[in-house]
Amino acid sequence: MKKNLALAVLVVLLLVNLLAKDEDLWNQEVDKFSSILGLIEKNYYRDVEPEKLVYSSIRGMLDTLDPHSYFLDPDSFSRMREEYTGKYYGLGIQIQKQEDNLVVVSPIEGTPASRLGIQPGDIISTINGESTKPLSSFEAMQKLRGPKGTKVTITILREGLAAPLELTIEREEIPLRSVPYAFLLNNDTGFIFIRNFAETTTQEFEEKMKALTAQGLKSLVLDLRGNTGGTFFQSVDLSDEFLPSGAIIVSIKGRNRIYNREYRADTNNQYENVPLVILINRGSASASEIVAGAVMDNDRGYIVGEDSWGKGLVQTVFPLGDSLAVALTTAKYFTPSGRSIQRDYQHIEDYLLHKQAPEDQREVRYTVNGRKVLGQGGISPDFEVSQSVSAQVLELMSRAAFFGYARKFAAHQTPLAKDFIFPRDEGLNGPAAAGKTVVTKDFVVDDAVIADFQGYLLANKITVEEDKFKAARDEVRRELQRNIFSLLWNVEEGVKAFCKLDPAVLKAIEVMPEAAKFVETTKTP
Repeated sequence: MKKNLALAVLVVLLLVNLLAKDEDLWNQEVDKFSSILGLIEKNYYRDVEPEKLVYSSIRGMLDTLDPHSYFLDPDSFSRMREEYTGKYYGLGIQIQKQEDNLVVVSPIEGTPASRLGIQPGDIISTINGESTKPLSSFEAMQKLRGPKGTKVTITILREGLAAPLELTIEREEIPLRSVPYAFLLNNDTGFIFIRNFAETTTQEFEEKMKALTAQGLKSLVLDLRGNTGGTFFQSVDLSDEFLPSGAIIVSIKGRNRIYNREYRADTNNQYENVPLVILINRGSASASEIVAGAVMDNDRGYIVGEDSWGKGLVQTVFPLGDSLAVALTTAKYFTPSGRSIQRDYQHIEDYLLHKQAPEDQREVRYTVNGRKVLGQGGISPDFEVSQSVSAQVLELMSRAAFFGYARKFAAHQTPLAKDFIFPRDEGLNGPAAAGKTVVTKDFVVDDAVIADFQGYLLANKITVEEDKFKAARDEVRRELQRNIFSLLWNVEEGVKAFCKLDPAVLKAIEVMPEAAKFVETTKTP
């Protein structure tokens, strides 16, 4: 234990050396810390793990600085590395917890899970002999992932199988796409969703844009909703895709002058002339706010949605060993107009609850064409579209009602579904097709489908209040559309079907002609 304690103290010493200003003062404080660790080791009523004590101490130290400086222990360091590199080792399945069941949402094409025939709706009942009932989705994900080439055994329960199916699967490299969805919303308006900013984000974006341009793309809706950020330099590179050479993207300033720098676009002939609308919401933060701020302040396109999170701090990761690091705030960043979008975090509860400062207390700046923009509160959109989810829909989501119904519907196990022929059904033109409707991608969730869904809720004892269900009807329709298309075709088709009913996307399409006027004023030859 003393050896572990010494190693633990070494970690703290390394951290303190990073922060030290007055060496004597810091050494005194380290002596205090070491004394407390020794006291606990000698006198606490049961054995403790020094590593856990030290990790908690480091987290507490960083918590006194700001909400975005944080400690990376081996588990979180591994997750950060996966997010940054855009890959992990596992089976290649998307999973979610539905009450006690761990359910497969979708296998990823070309992965071990896909090759072995794992299907949406399959229930993973055990992982290496351990029941999944007490596990969260995250805990199950961690158990399914592991070193490349190692094996994991899972038990599958599937409707129609007489007995559970046991599979032993070798883990392979799985791409973790930061740009998972890209398609045309209509004949010439493209849609690209960026999940986070990783090492490969700009490369993935360029690949998607090349494919969509070949299909006829002439304008773009870029969805950064729920994108909490990632690597700073990828946000700069992505912004460069839309801005003419020489345009300011972002500047950063720190107490240490080595961090002071201005970043400008340096490449032309990319997508500077493509009309652009960016979608943001409260979950858009950091790197995604850099992109939205660069586009807005340069009058390059419109922003639609909700106020973004308001994280205007830059972290530098300092390694403390092979699998330990500290992400320390080293600078603030400023959009091209010179505004800081960082929200006040002095009252942490208000910060976490996304409480906004009154507009008259926010800094005023101006875009290159003189439009008024505000600081200290994230990026405020040009066109506000509320994206809150009703309590009724949240309750149905928590019970996995939409996915559960869609799974039954796709399997012809609801009264209405028996009237349809789905894409994967055999004998589309046979006698069994007589009097039935062939479902294509023009399918819409109508009143009959919603009534069928209500029957499913009743049969599964999922109660809803009639007035609240009626008020949330449009949300219910969108969620059913997404889940049904995901199961009849694939997850991307589900996202596309949802987008065609999404108020923020519809608003983006509506204002695209106005966004195109920005291009005329900044058009590059």
